[in-house]
Amino acid sequence: MRGRAKPPPSPLPQRDGVDPVRVRLPADPGGRWATVRDHLLDRFSGAIGADRVEALLAGGRFVSTAGPVSGDEPYTAGRHLWFHRDFAPEQPVPFPVGVVYRDEHLVVADKPHFLATMPRGRHITETAVARLRRDLGLPLLQPAHRLDRLTAGLVLFVVRPAERGAYQTLFRDRLVRKEYEAVAPYDPGLVLPRTVRSRIVKERGVLAAREEPGEPNSESRIELLEHRDGFGRYRLLPATGRTHQLRVHMNSLGLPLVDDPVYPVTAPDPAPGDFSRPLQLLARVLEFTDPVTGEPRRFESGLRLSAWPDR
Repeated sequence: MRGRAKPPPSPLPQRDGVDPVRVRLPADPGGRWATVRDHLLDRFSGAIGADRVEALLAGGRFVSTAGPVSGDEPYTAGRHLWFHRDFAPEQPVPFPVGVVYRDEHLVVADKPHFLATMPRGRHITETAVARLRRDLGLPLLQPAHRLDRLTAGLVLFVVRPAERGAYQTLFRDRLVRKEYEAVAPYDPGLVLPRTVRSRIVKERGVLAAREEPGEPNSESRIELLEHRDGFGRYRLLPATGRTHQLRVHMNSLGLPLVDDPVYPVTAPDPAPGDFSRPLQLLARVLEFTDPVTGEPRRFESGLRLSAWPDR
């Protein structure tokens, strides 16, 4: 079976480090849509309202490779259109994105707490990838994996789109050694190190993941590095990558991470602009064999967890 043709490049540049939305007009065997306007109203009115769709059309905001699109143009299945979303104001995250390493293939960044890796939900321009595209002048930069918004530390970005799949495959096939650091309560009766295996389930729309009986789908090694004043500093080595895996496993041991807003109990959202209680979890090390150059790679975060200051 012949695959779908590759879409043409966007005629619109990025805005604030964010790509335009691409719309492919689908097949219409029933003839529901006589014009482009008919389809766009059907497709987007529920999300942004019919008046907003009309305003975007009137303003020439929907474009094809030939230029702005009129809503009265006949509907043509398979055609590609692009437009920029209107971004709601976002609370700036007042911490820099550090660059640990950069070459013609990779950017390894130190993502701060509270900053999302990529656009999602209400976080669009205040994301690591959008910032790095703007700051480094690399509009094609893409993340090879994702780090939770509340977790700080290393994220690998790919400079060349053609190489992204090779680096993503490393993470998919568990060929990246990932080392995290965390601060959590200290339990002198808990024997460490130990390996935790369990079945973790995360439902869409539900904030917290949960463990349930069944075949394990997650594995983490937990090591205690040092302890003082009733708290410990831990090295966490995930062998798998389930959502919230390390937080769930630490909580299951009775060691919920300091300032975790979900485990063991979901806390109210902080006030806008309140960055005073970062989750004490840091992606400290990434180590792998580069699939493009064949070189051994090891990167270490320059960040530190605020709940464990040096003495």
